[in-house]
Parts: sequence; C-alpha cells; structure tokens
Amino acid sequence: MKHHVTKVAATCYHHLRRLRQIRRRVGQEVATRLVLATVISRLEYCNATLAGLPHATIAPLQRVQNSAARLIFQLSIREHVTPCLLQLHWLPVRWRVQFKLYCVMHSIFYGTCPAYLSNILEPVGASRTRSGLRSTSSTDYSLPRLRTKFGERSFGHAGPAVWNSLPEDMRAETDIAKFRKQLKTHFFSRAFNVQ
Repeated sequence: MKHHVTKVAATCYHHLRRLRQIRRRVGQEVATRLVLATVISRLEYCNATLAGLPHATIAPLQRVQNSAARLIFQLSIREHVTPCLLQLHWLPVRWRVQFKLYCVMHSIFYGTCPAYLSNILEPVGASRTRSGLRSTSSTDYSLPRLRTKFGERSFGHAGPAVWNSLPEDMRAETDIAKFRKQLKTHFFSRAFNVQ
C-alpha cells in the first residue's frame, strides 16, 4: 500500500499547490470548500482499505491533511495544526480510516450493504457450534483464525474486530446518520482528548 499512499499524497499536494495560488483571493469558507472537494475527498476515497496499516505508512496522508488545514487558515509550516483540525472538526487520518470501517460494518449489520460484503462475515449467533449458548443472541461477528499478522488487515478480520469492540449502545443505533454522529463524537474525544 506504500505505492498507493505515495501516489494519493502526490496528487493531493498537486491540488494544494494550485489552491495556494488563489488562497489570498478567496475567503476562508470558500477555501475550506475547495480543499474538501479537491483534497479531502481523495483522502476519503476507499480509505477503509488502509485499516491495520502501520503508522509510518499512513503518515504521508496525515501530512497532507495537516497541509490542507494550514492552507485554509494560512498558517506557516512552524505553527501547530491541531487547533485548526479541532476547529474544522476533522478527524486525523488513522481515526478517519477506522470511522469508515465502522460505518461499513454498521451497514452490514443492518443489511443495507451489498451481499458480497455480508457474505464475507459470519455472525456469532449463526455458528452451528454455538447453538443453545447465550452468545447466539450476541451482536458480535466471528473472527477467523489467522496464521499471519498480515491477515489481520483483511476485511474479514478487521471489520469484525472493530465492530466487536464497539459499545453495545452504539451498535443498537439503527439510523446511519445518528450512528455516524455518535461515532464521530466518540472518535473525536479519543483523538484529541476532549470531553
């Protein structure tokens, strides 16, 4: 995935350089919309595939996000970017990847996803070996046994692992918009240590 991350980062930096040329002529609101449309949308596209990657592999995408925030607020390279991310209400990239994975799992759990995704996973209650046990009423998914650490990045393992770690009250939310709002608030407090 290093090649993919490098290519996405290079494309985003190209757009940021183009936007920097017009930044002084447009206000902060217009600059934010342009950055969201041309840069952040590229960071968001299929980012659930980046789940489980090491921090060093995702770091170039985080630097892109930091540069985008600096462009919007016209900060120098030496100024700290965390207050800008807080004001924009942007999750850091690694949290954004987890957010997307949770949303995909929510759509699988409530049956609003394509069948090819839901066929990959098996609910704990659907297992024949667990019939008659209390776990059959669980909302968890079975984790496949893996021989390698690399296998933990596969959707068949990463998806159930994150879903099983989610609190039950958040899993019970059927409305996707409310679920996304609760999840973003949950991640925002964890990422920035805010209450």
